[in-house]
Amino acid sequence: MLALRLTRGAHPLVLLRRLLVATASAGTGFLLLAALGHAAAHPATATDSFVRLLWCAVPVAATIQLAVSAARTDPASRPQRGMSAAGLGPVRLTLIAATSTAVSCALGSFFALLVFLALRGDLGGATATDSAGRLLGAGHPLPPAGTLLLLTVVPLLAAAATAVVLRPRKNARGARHGAGAATGAGEPLTAMATNSTGSAMPAALPWGITLTAAGLALETYVSRGAPESDALLPLPERLIGSPPGVLAGWALSTLGLVLAGPGLTQLSGRLLAAGRPGAVRLLAGRVLQEEARRIGRPLGVLCAVASGTYAAAKVYEAAPARPFGPLAGLGGALVLACVTASALTAALEARWARTHTTAALRRLGAPRSLLHRASALRILALLLVLGPLTWAIAELAALPLLH
Repeated sequence: MLALRLTRGAHPLVLLRRLLVATASAGTGFLLLAALGHAAAHPATATDSFVRLLWCAVPVAATIQLAVSAARTDPASRPQRGMSAAGLGPVRLTLIAATSTAVSCALGSFFALLVFLALRGDLGGATATDSAGRLLGAGHPLPPAGTLLLLTVVPLLAAAATAVVLRPRKNARGARHGAGAATGAGEPLTAMATNSTGSAMPAALPWGITLTAAGLALETYVSRGAPESDALLPLPERLIGSPPGVLAGWALSTLGLVLAGPGLTQLSGRLLAAGRPGAVRLLAGRVLQEEARRIGRPLGVLCAVASGTYAAAKVYEAAPARPFGPLAGLGGALVLACVTASALTAALEARWARTHTTAALRRLGAPRSLLHRASALRILALLLVLGPLTWAIAELAALPLLH
């Protein structure tokens, strides 16, 4: 009940983020139900149905990432002064955040069920079309237990992930605080004035580069001897045989980009602050270095999804007779929207975390134009570093499959 009251009185931007989570949950639930409908309509092709269900793990992971990002930036999940005396300590706030996430995802799953049944013609009224009959298994009953299980996957996993990420932790003084509270918010200029361990290059950068190179090498090796019929990566509606190593190589490359995201963001900040920088370049570089661990991982996920989408589109462009189907297009659009929204949410979280720093700079006489130029310079540096790298990895991933 308290979670519902906090939702009703939330800021419109917070409500928008929760609406995005519910929409993503609805799209993912629809894809899961489509896989179940295909299995009910084609019991003889259990392998194809299982592959369709496995592909749904990608939008499920993207939806969970978006839900966790929205929960981290929710003001209701941050410990406030006086809330512990009212019984809302870090543990209770974590439970409220997990409950709000579960409710948002459950509403999206319920809406997905209604749309799915309506398109199948199970709710009466308009009859299902031939395309809906093929894609959604119209005319074949769905198992109630399987339907309920698939619809609860996203709410339960999203709530569990939110509880794990926002679980109370102990700081250096032994006091417990939630993960939604920004670290270092009360020390405005300390992070940029000292060369702290937060500015050290993340140790996962070499591992990320290694995994990306290993994934590309594995894909090249496996695709070299593959027959022409196996040249296309199987998407949910194009279940043609493909070497398993291709999918494994793409998975390794994606994991490598995700791990290398914080290190690449840190490298962008160091390049900005290299040499003899001016005030704008120094401020942009130092802020980007401090925010690398906060925004680097979502940016790595965004780069991985963008490279995979570009490579898949280029591969299927070489075979115009086999275009993307509607479910594959829905899944790709859903994943892209989720990872983009997660990156923007992480940027908003980083902006909130440096509120005290920005206020201190304003008190010292820094004009707003300087802060705006520093923000634009950070965005430009990230585009110059991550953009060409993402394009190069996408080209290398698609190249073995085009020959």
